[in-house]
Amino acid sequence: MDRAPSIAALFCRFGKWSFRSPDPASLTAAELGPLGEKVAARYLRRHGYRVLYRNFRAPHGGEVDIVCRDKRTKTLVFLEVKTRRTLDFGQPNEAVDRAKQELIARGALAWLKLLGHPDILFRFDIVEVVFEGRKPRVNVIQNAFTLPAPYIY
Repeated sequence: MDRAPSIAALFCRFGKWSFRSPDPASLTAAELGPLGEKVAARYLRRHGYRVLYRNFRAPHGGEVDIVCRDKRTKTLVFLEVKTRRTLDFGQPNEAVDRAKQELIARGALAWLKLLGHPDILFRFDIVEVVFEGRKPRVNVIQNAFTLPAPYIY
């Protein structure tokens, strides 16, 4: 029985097997983004979403951080995750400008095309993840933006 803690400590030396979440303050920007996406996906699952895909990259440009289905409204949701350590430079959703929206829209339209041009409800949400110390605060902004018109997929 006393071997379990020592085995766990041994595996903690290898990053993949770490049992503790990393301190967000010690992460680089490139490491903070994926951690925010992981936190967002966990939050969404707990709040009635089914995560279908993470980090979708369309063949001809376009990207979506998380593609999921809102189980309550049966709506396909394309999510952009914005992660910050502080709010010193404004709300995370303010970073989703028109150019970023078009990139997300191209990814969403490519996803819909892969589904065979379905006539289904979909929307674009933004998930804000702000780390206050080690504990993240998550905020979902539903219908954050719409497709730029005209659109064809």
